[in-house]
Amino acid sequence: MRATLTIARYVLQESVRRRVFAVVLVLTLLFLALFTAATIEAIQAVSPFGGGGRLDSHQITAVTLLGLGVFASLFLATVLAVFLTLGAVRGDVERGLLQPLVVRPIGRRAFLLGRFVGAVTVCIAYIVLLYAAVVLIVHQVGGRWPAHVIGPGLALAAAIAILVAMSLLGSIFLSATANGIAMFMLYGAGLVSGLLATIGAALGAHTVQTIAHAMAIALPFEGLYQAALHALGSNQIGLTRVLVNLGPFGSSHAGSPALYIWAVFYLALTALLAMVVFARRDL
Repeated sequence: MRATLTIARYVLQESVRRRVFAVVLVLTLLFLALFTAATIEAIQAVSPFGGGGRLDSHQITAVTLLGLGVFASLFLATVLAVFLTLGAVRGDVERGLLQPLVVRPIGRRAFLLGRFVGAVTVCIAYIVLLYAAVVLIVHQVGGRWPAHVIGPGLALAAAIAILVAMSLLGSIFLSATANGIAMFMLYGAGLVSGLLATIGAALGAHTVQTIAHAMAIALPFEGLYQAALHALGSNQIGLTRVLVNLGPFGSSHAGSPALYIWAVFYLALTALLAMVVFARRDL
């Protein structure tokens, strides 16, 4: 355990030395400033139309802004996760830093676990804080709270943990550049599967829904993201609910116990596979 924590601390120190946190902080503050300005403009733009009836334009705007914020939060956290782990194994091997560590006194399993703990701690803290900031901004400007606050935050934390594990597994096989490209392509594939599921549900296209479901099983972080979007607007009714669910930042797919169980199993399986492969990998 001490060796694992040592490696986790090394990940944090390395990020500070390379000014990763400084860059992330500046860009995040810039995003929040732009998001705040956009939220103010959007809320003011719908004010003359009021709400009520079957269609509540204020609710649609607020939930859509929340969905946009959640999308941006997951994307920015994914960028952070990938850059913290893309060269975790092959990168250190190529620089000649790994061999002395995994022989003595740390070992391969502790090294890999420490890398995961360090990266996932940073990424979960980042995405939770950014998500909380988005919710507060929409509430302060629009006066609306989402239907659920804690559940979507936990879903996003679980999604980023899976992405960290996937990137760490990829770093065993691929160079840093190749792993980064692969991770962003997988992230994009996950987003495509979510859009396919929405299109399939709207058109009643069962084949499209089947394809989207298969992709969601292979990439469960997307299912968690969709569950978070659905939970944010689950208190909407009537035509407002339909428009929110069909929008680019809404989802008609609620989370289920099966999804959460599969996500935990997927994370454990990815971690186990990484340890097994790394243990047999010739450095």
